[in-house]
This record gives sequence, C-alpha cells and structure tokens, in this order.
Amino acid sequence: MQREHRASDADRERIADRLRRALDEGRLTLTEFDERTRAAYAARTYGELDDLTTDLPEDLW
Repeated sequence: MQREHRASDADRERIADRLRRALDEGRLTLTEFDERTRAAYAARTYGELDDLTTDLPEDLW
C-alpha cells in the first residue's frame, strides 16, 4: 500500500477502531482520541491514516 493511494471507508473505520482501543488502554487522552478520530474520518489517503497511529505500538489484535 502506498501512502498516496486513496483510503476507503473500511480503512477509516479500521483506524478509528484502533484509536478506540488506544483510548481504552490509556495511550491517548480523550482530546487526542477526538482529534485523531475526526482526522481519520476526513482522511483521503493511506498516508494520512498512517500518520494518526505512528506513535502507537503495532496493533496486536
């Protein structure tokens, strides 16, 4: 997957779920979660989505 390729609704949902788990684990504050979730649903490319989770550990789920 290339950073400039267009993201799908399913891709945005996958990132939102990952952010939700990070919030539940205490890795994000509620404010960070809100900002990143809004950005995820507005993202157009894989690169924009990737940038929202670069500081989180690899998703093990």
